[in-house]
Amino acid sequence: MLIGYARTSTVEQVAGLEAQEVALAATGCTKLFAEQASSVAQRDQLDAALDWVREGDTLVVTRLDRLARSTADLLGIVATLEGKRVALRILDFGGSEVDTKSPTGRMLLTMFAAVAEFERAIMLERQRVGVARARAEGKYRGRAPTARRQIKRVAALHGEGFGASAIAAAVGISRASVYRLLAEVRAA
Repeated sequence: MLIGYARTSTVEQVAGLEAQEVALAATGCTKLFAEQASSVAQRDQLDAALDWVREGDTLVVTRLDRLARSTADLLGIVATLEGKRVALRILDFGGSEVDTKSPTGRMLLTMFAAVAEFERAIMLERQRVGVARARAEGKYRGRAPTARRQIKRVAALHGEGFGASAIAAAVGISRASVYRLLAEVRAA
C-alpha cells in the first residue's frame, strides 16, 4: 500500500500543499497525511503516518525537504520505517525518483542528506564570518535586547509586590526574562 505524506511550512502555502497532494494521488497513494507545519515544529501528521504504515507499505513524499529537517532526522525516520519493514519513496530527488527498497536507493538517500547538511553548515559558517566582519567594521550591532531595557521597570514592579507572571504580562517579556533580570538586580 502506498501512503502519502505532504507538508508545507506555512498556511499561506496552500497551492504547494495541493500540488503535493495531487502528485501523491497520481502516484497511487491510497492514504494521505498532510499538514502545514514548520519542519522544526511538532509534525503530528508525520507521526500519524509513521504509526499508520505496516510491513510491505511504502511511504511516499514528493521531495526530501518535505520529510526531514536534517540528516539525523532523516536517518531516524528511515530507521523507524525499516524497523517496520516499510520503504520510503521520494518522487523528485534531483530529477529522478528514489526508493529505499534497493540498497542503491538507501545509499543515495543517505549521501544526499549528508551533502545537504554539509551545505547548510557551510552556509551558516559563511554567515558567521560575514557577521563578524560587519561587527568589526561597525556595520552590525545585532538585535536590540528587549528585556534588558526593562530592568528598572521590572525591579520597580517587583518592589511593589507583583509576581513574575504579572510583571511579564505588564512589561511584555517572558517570565524567564523577569527572573533573569531580578537575579541581575539582586547581584548588583
